[in-house]
Amino acid sequence: MDRVLRLGSSQREAPPQDAILRRIAATESLADLMARAAALRDAGHGANVSYSRKVFIPLTRLCRDVCHYCTFAHPPTRGEAAYLSVDEVLEIARAGAAAGCVEALFTLGDKPELRYGAARRALAELGHETTISYLAEMCRAVLEQTTLLPHANPGVMTADEIAALRAVTVSQGIMLESASKRLCEAGGPHYGSPDKDPEARLATIRLAGEQAVPFTTGILIGIGETREERIEALLALRALHERYGHIQEIIIQNFRAKPGTAMAASPEPGIDDLLWTVAVARIAFGAAMNIQAPPNLSPTGHARLIEAGINDWGGVSPVTPDHVNPEAPWPTIAALARNTEAAGKVLVERLAVYPAYLRDAGRWLDKSLVPRVLAASDADGLARTDPWSPGMDTPFTGSLLTAGKRQPAADPEIADLVARASEGTGADGGLTPDGIATLFRARGRDVEFVLAAADTLRREVVGETVGYVVTRNINYTNFCTYGCGFCAFSKGRTKETQREAPYDLALDEIARRVAEAWRRGATEVCLQGGIHPAYTGATYIAICRAVKRAAPDIHIHAFSPLEVFQGAATLGVAVPEFLARLRDAGLGSLPGTAAEILDDAVREVLCPDKVSTRQWIEVIEAAHALGLRTTSTIMFGHMETPLAWGRHLARLRALQSRTGGITEFVPLPFVHMEAPIYLRGKARRGPTSREALLMHAVSRLALHPLITNIQTSWVKMGRAGAAACLQAGANDIGGTLMNESISRAAGTVHGEEFAPAEIEALIAGLGRRSRQRTTLYGEASAERRRASLEAPPLAPLKGSVRTTRPAA
Repeated sequence: MDRVLRLGSSQREAPPQDAILRRIAATESLADLMARAAALRDAGHGANVSYSRKVFIPLTRLCRDVCHYCTFAHPPTRGEAAYLSVDEVLEIARAGAAAGCVEALFTLGDKPELRYGAARRALAELGHETTISYLAEMCRAVLEQTTLLPHANPGVMTADEIAALRAVTVSQGIMLESASKRLCEAGGPHYGSPDKDPEARLATIRLAGEQAVPFTTGILIGIGETREERIEALLALRALHERYGHIQEIIIQNFRAKPGTAMAASPEPGIDDLLWTVAVARIAFGAAMNIQAPPNLSPTGHARLIEAGINDWGGVSPVTPDHVNPEAPWPTIAALARNTEAAGKVLVERLAVYPAYLRDAGRWLDKSLVPRVLAASDADGLARTDPWSPGMDTPFTGSLLTAGKRQPAADPEIADLVARASEGTGADGGLTPDGIATLFRARGRDVEFVLAAADTLRREVVGETVGYVVTRNINYTNFCTYGCGFCAFSKGRTKETQREAPYDLALDEIARRVAEAWRRGATEVCLQGGIHPAYTGATYIAICRAVKRAAPDIHIHAFSPLEVFQGAATLGVAVPEFLARLRDAGLGSLPGTAAEILDDAVREVLCPDKVSTRQWIEVIEAAHALGLRTTSTIMFGHMETPLAWGRHLARLRALQSRTGGITEFVPLPFVHMEAPIYLRGKARRGPTSREALLMHAVSRLALHPLITNIQTSWVKMGRAGAAACLQAGANDIGGTLMNESISRAAGTVHGEEFAPAEIEALIAGLGRRSRQRTTLYGEASAERRRASLEAPPLAPLKGSVRTTRPAA
């Protein structure tokens, strides 16, 4: 009993049994209940309090029920249409989309056609027999003609009606309101309202669970029920959720007396009564459940509602009123954010489907809706709130920090993690993968804290200098036998219609490009390509020799671990032996690409036939053992989670602690536009600007002090994005590239070359010093620097490209 009753229960503890819940509710003070509930909320949701930016679409105000407190429903009125037309629905929806809304909340009365001839006639003119049939058509119209995601609250439904709406909504809902049949008797608020029968409403919730519909429900307090009846309602909902797992939020809504209703003179529940119910609901459902209280119904009690255990404000509209409670205006989102922050939390925007359900979208959403929801979400499954994506010409919207801007963290856990990471002691640097993921999930003021801490650490470790290398990318073939879901560069029999035809560069063309790069001041050539079916390990050795003949002093930075693994296999030798042969042929270092995400659960979907996490690490470790240095990378923003990022960084840190052979870490944001996995509707639109900045900042912290160079990719981030990353922990801007093929094939618009003079101007604009470096972070010679600054234009790429089509 003591274990169950103690304050601060963990997220993993089961909610209390029915009798224990009743004892807690009856015997504990309100202050103790709220403290217990707040501890549970913090265990499940941390500092986040969410809301959905929505537009409210009242499809019809007709209803067959006569609830004694309702002003939303009214009988047919002469001259007033029974239903909104499709044009009216779309006008409201488009206004919401223009205001940044992500949810279209359809609200309507229960089955008015069963009571009113006017409803039946109107539906017939619209080509429908039932209100829910028409609702489904309107949801589809919103889906097809706007960016909004529909959520529907149509009342009691049959299994067929739930199924019809499941195809066109991302979530559905019905308020249980009360489990008390007593309230349906004569004199009660639900007398004359057949759809308010608790059994009918619980049956609808059960049917939604059977069809795996993310579902919203809750209770209405202050309409004549007892506290014991509230607990009964919560326990009835909990039993359904324990069976199906589909209830995504519990709303605790307080009754508001409205003029012109039968309950106009009824007393409203006080704030303490509301707080008691919120706290009991949190304790009943545990840490993970989303507990909501409408902010417009308690405009002066926001801080106390948070103290009582809520983690969600529900839908808030910047466009439409609360048609159910028109007397209670929505708070502005800015005011709600201020009130939430004043309570020590951060306001975050969500979708109409909660993150836990989006993580298993194949189960919880109709497959036709998954692409839309993924495109609207970030890595945590919350709403994507800025229009920027890597590779696009949309202005970068992330923060640009300046020295001295550092503020304290809002979340003590974030502050503790940053402090431990900054010390950098121990094999793991004081951070587990879960701890790293927590840093990636920073929101609001905590983002500024993490970025500033990373930039301070960068200044302490590597100073104010920003490095870059003059290099030429040479992608010698785009033909590839692999089918990585993220890659738009590789071509094969099934990809010949995409952008460019398959090609294979002849050795003399490779040599020509190398010689030209040397004349233009390059100290490095970076060579990578697809896994051509005709290539063997001898091909890669021949490429190295051709490069060295063309420019003996140039550094060869070449061949991903996948290419090394494949080359060794074709020669029938072990990876270390093949690497030694490459080194003897002139290879100087390896790019740590082909890493993508070092988490095999993600790789099984993203690139199932590629090297595994273990194989990638083995190749890199073998290179280091032979004296070959490597970079390290991550590709992020597609279908993975922050925990996968945490595992990736932890594995890189462990590898570096063993070998010390990694020169730098390079975050590579996923460019989505032409990526097959995005076109198939299975990936997000790359990272958000917040996630991109945090990737650079958190990697600085998590890899400290073992990997001191954090590089930003201008070709993916864009120049403004790269500048922001240089103020968030990064100290290197990578290479000038001269030719860029892989990101360009994915759809990036940020160019193929970033000339040295332009790079140095960008760095100077940040008040930092530029440094032209070599691949291994030595100083580029004065002769190389002069040649790079005086480089002539590149010659056209033509004449020596041989297109190839391997035999079947």
